[in-house]
Amino acid sequence: MSAADRPLEGDALVKEVCRRIRVARSYWDAHNNAACRGEREKALALYNTLTKVEKEKIPQQLRIWLRYRSEKYFGAHRTAPGSPRQTGKKTGKQSRKGKPPRSRRRS
Repeated sequence: MSAADRPLEGDALVKEVCRRIRVARSYWDAHNNAACRGEREKALALYNTLTKVEKEKIPQQLRIWLRYRSEKYFGAHRTAPGSPRQTGKKTGKQSRKGKPPRSRRRS
């Protein structure tokens, strides 16, 4: 078995998890949600193989993004990509809660 075929462990695994989280964040910042979702899932799978001591080696900012912030957008409660959308939009303009219509001034 060559070095490329062996599974990562120790510091190499921690480094790979950090790299994958950073890649996912860069996709997130570029609004590329499909690629971000894939990288996040790979990073999370590797993250879950780490020991408690190894998890502490990952910078807190990356851990927070992976576990909490990205869960809000990519968690199991979200609609999966490629599934039909539900349209719950109301037709017509929304009222301003009993306020009279705004007058438009022309200059």
